[in-house]
Amino acid sequence: MTDKLKIITTEDGSHSLYHEELQETYHSFHGAYRESIHVFMIYGLDSWLARNPRKYPIRIFEVGFGTGLNAWLALVWAEQNQIPVLYHTIEPFPLAEEIYSQLNYIDQNDGIWHFHKYFKALHEAPWNEGGPVSEYFNFKKDQVSLQEAQLYPCDVVFFDAFAPKKQPELWDIEQLGKVYNSMRPGGLFTTYSASGQLKRDLKSLGLEVENPPGPPGKKEMTRGWKPIDQ
Repeated sequence: MTDKLKIITTEDGSHSLYHEELQETYHSFHGAYRESIHVFMIYGLDSWLARNPRKYPIRIFEVGFGTGLNAWLALVWAEQNQIPVLYHTIEPFPLAEEIYSQLNYIDQNDGIWHFHKYFKALHEAPWNEGGPVSEYFNFKKDQVSLQEAQLYPCDVVFFDAFAPKKQPELWDIEQLGKVYNSMRPGGLFTTYSASGQLKRDLKSLGLEVENPPGPPGKKEMTRGWKPIDQ
C-alpha cells in the first residue's frame, strides 16, 4: 500500500496523500486542513452541538480514518469544548508509520499545537480495541471495510470515503442504508461530496438533506439530518 501513496502539499500548506492506483487524493487539493475543518467540524460537530447543546457524550462514526486528520481535529474540538466524544472509525488500509509521521497537520494552527502528541497517539492506538486517548476523547478504530463493519448507534457521521466515482461500492444505497440505520434520531450525516445520486439516496432513506456551501474549491457539500421521530 505504501508504495502507491505519495505525500503532496495542498493549497493551504497542509499535506494530503495521492493514491496512484486510484488516481485520487485523500483530501482536497485546495486545502486538506481547511476541508476537514469546514465539512466535519463547522458543518458537522458545531452544527450538531447547536441543535443539541446538552446531549453528551457525542457519538461519532467515521468512514475512512485515512490520514487521521478528521479524528485528530475532533479530539481537539472535544478538548477545547470540554465535551465527551466517543469516536468510532474504520479503515481497511492503515497508513505505515513512515507515511503518517511525515504529515504536517500539527503545524497548521499554532493555537492547537499543544495537541500534537495526540495525532501520533491516534495512529498508534491498537486496532479493533477501544479506550480513552485524552480526557474527553474515547477512540476505537477497526481495520475493516464498511461492508464488514459492525456499527454502533451514533449521533454524527463523518462520511469521508474516496469519491463515489472511485469507490462506488461505498456509496451505494445498501451501505448508506446501513449507516442510516446506525444513526440515532436527530443524527447528522456530513460529507464533502455533492453527488446528485448521493442526495437522492439520502432523501430516499429519510434524511432531511441540505446543501451547505462547500470548502474552498467546491460550490457545495452535502449533509442530512435524521428526523427526531425516526
